[in-house]
Amino acid sequence: FPAFSSQLPDPAIEDQGKDYIRPVLNKYSALCVRCPGYGTRTNTVVLIDSQGHVTFTERNMINADINQWETSTYEFKLHC
Repeated sequence: FPAFSSQLPDPAIEDQGKDYIRPVLNKYSALCVRCPGYGTRTNTVVLIDSQGHVTFTERNMINADINQWETSTYEFKLHC
């Protein structure tokens, strides 16, 4: 796919649909859900830049205590 990689990222494509999807995500996504007997215990974020550098960060609740969290971050490079 080398022919395509020289065309990316394309700002016109990156911005396409942004005005539509952002309100949908804001309305239906939650960073943390808390209900009796159920809730968010892990949050994960994966960031990938244009050079293939990946940052994977995960936050885990410790012993079901909403005041105790452990964060782990891993970084690596994608190889094509």
